[in-house]
Amino acid sequence: MMKMFPFSGRYLLGILLASVLSVGPAAHAERLKDLAGFQGVRQNQLVGYGLVVGLDGSGDQTTQTPFTVQSIISMLQQLGVSIPVGTSLQLKNVAAVMVTTSLPPFSQPGQTLDVTVSSMGNAKSIRGGTLLMTPLKGADNQIYAMAQGNVLVGGVGAAANGSKAQINHLSVGRISSGATVERSVPSSFGQGNTIQLELNTSDFSTASRVVDAINRRFGPDTAAAVDGRVIQVKAPPSDQRVAFLGNLESIDVTPAQMVAKVILNARTGSIVMNQAVTLDTCAVAHGNLSVVVNTDNAVSQPNALAGGQTAATANSNIAITKDGGQLLMLKAGVSLTEVVKALNAIGATPQDLLAILQAIKASGALRADLEII
Repeated sequence: MMKMFPFSGRYLLGILLASVLSVGPAAHAERLKDLAGFQGVRQNQLVGYGLVVGLDGSGDQTTQTPFTVQSIISMLQQLGVSIPVGTSLQLKNVAAVMVTTSLPPFSQPGQTLDVTVSSMGNAKSIRGGTLLMTPLKGADNQIYAMAQGNVLVGGVGAAANGSKAQINHLSVGRISSGATVERSVPSSFGQGNTIQLELNTSDFSTASRVVDAINRRFGPDTAAAVDGRVIQVKAPPSDQRVAFLGNLESIDVTPAQMVAKVILNARTGSIVMNQAVTLDTCAVAHGNLSVVVNTDNAVSQPNALAGGQTAATANSNIAITKDGGQLLMLKAGVSLTEVVKALNAIGATPQDLLAILQAIKASGALRADLEII
């Protein structure tokens, strides 16, 4: 039987109004470190292939994951253990894993990093296992860190006689301070007389405001905008550069209002819009078509002396109802409050609002960019 849920767009947009408009219409200043970053100051992704041992019978099925057996044989050979050719290893306590982490900027040898360990075979769980020494490489195929340690898994599971219970994920774990940096990444950040400041979001108005704020703080001609994202700043000598950058990050800048945008999530029916969204006067007709199918199961029982057989029957009733469409006029709204009120007047479900907003955008009445995720 089909169930009908009375979930309307009024409920969704009411939550949106309460959460978004509580911030207030006035723009506020933000620290420059929250709006931009320095060119060359970035993380680097590291990845490695390793083995987790010491599992309680929940490791890879070696007949289905031959790379696990090959890795074990290669590791044992490096440790001086020779295995006869043709030996079939049936192991249950070993799992092949991928180890990933990020190398922070300015990392130095000896620094420790947290690593994530993920099973790549058919291991049931890596809970309680120990990661053996695993080299972590960067995009240039050079080793930058070594990882090893006990894997901590946040889930738990149990199975017996065909029954299974599991909480959270058992194939991914984490090792705190499980990797040690072995090599630093060369950086040209401290070289030259200028540094490049990159905005997180390209915007010419915000870039102009950042330049004005820097020049007011450190003097004219200190900063100049290269484009809508990159700002070139004159930097002092290297022995004074760290203090200068610390003062630069603490400058308060009021960012410009962003481009009007509406985000539509077609899978969940979520609708999010920023404060710059406006609406012109338009008319919208909305009607609902509902199809309800009810099925009643019954049993047909023949008489005692009849030669028939008992049979199950299903009786289905299909009802189609159509609500009368109503043409509603939405008045022009110059603020997010008025736009939400206008959309609430339609009384549509979130899924219907996805199509209605697209139609309003196509008519030119919605002053915003639509982005479907």
